[in-house]
Amino acid sequence: MIKKSFFAILAVLTFVSTASGNVVATLPWIGSIVREIGRDKVVVTVLVKPNQDPHFAEAKPSMIVAASKADIIMYNGLDLEVGYLPLIVASSRNQRIQPGQKGNLDCSRYVNAIERPNADIDRGMGDVHSMGNPHYHLSPENILRVAEGITDVLSDSDAPNAQFYKANLKTFKERLMEKQKQWGASLKGKRFIAFHKYFEYLAHEFGFQIEAYVESKPGITPSSGHIGRLIESIARTKPDGILTTAFYGKKEVEFLSLKTGVKAIVVPHEVGCLDGINDWFTLMDRIVESLR
Repeated sequence: MIKKSFFAILAVLTFVSTASGNVVATLPWIGSIVREIGRDKVVVTVLVKPNQDPHFAEAKPSMIVAASKADIIMYNGLDLEVGYLPLIVASSRNQRIQPGQKGNLDCSRYVNAIERPNADIDRGMGDVHSMGNPHYHLSPENILRVAEGITDVLSDSDAPNAQFYKANLKTFKERLMEKQKQWGASLKGKRFIAFHKYFEYLAHEFGFQIEAYVESKPGITPSSGHIGRLIESIARTKPDGILTTAFYGKKEVEFLSLKTGVKAIVVPHEVGCLDGINDWFTLMDRIVESLR
């Protein structure tokens, strides 16, 4: 018994000694990238579960506790976490992760955001993000920039392991290049209807079109009149599918599919949302497979 306890303690000490950073990530995809770059040099805690809507997550005591122990907090940005993250950071009383500190990483600083509004925003426009579309995690180009940024931050905070992080980034880039060859142009020219403005980065980089939205305005439940007009349009133009995610408008999309005969496609949206989607690469594999 004493021998077993000794080895258990030794295992814990060994793990702690190999981990040089305690990283809190708001979203699973961010945690996935950090693990790719940091491997056994980081301990990663993810705040939002894979099948939660990240727009409407709520701050919980467990999240504040995790943030209080963090060396770095990493988040999507573009106001996606605006409803809960500021409260978590402020309540943590952790000076390392306060805005403006090295331990506060807004991943969107590395991103070329699309759909930045050109005019003043009001509630009549729906749930419009003032800084641009926040769903850039489906963009290979932007994810590579984010991975490079995470590498820089980890290297700066843990200089003795900088070469380790950079070597892992090189492996990440090579894997991404190989995957892009596999994904290829298989979606080019396809036409879809989408429930929410979730797939714009994906459409831009993979060469397909989103012709209309089930939501008449972002975040606003569609009216019966809008649905009726959409049924007529879909029946006439016959797109390749109607896209949604697990937490956006499945009922409306299935209704449209039933009325028009056009396939409803529930697209995987986040690392861990389905069995076998264990990292960002397998997420993208399953997304491309679902759209093909």
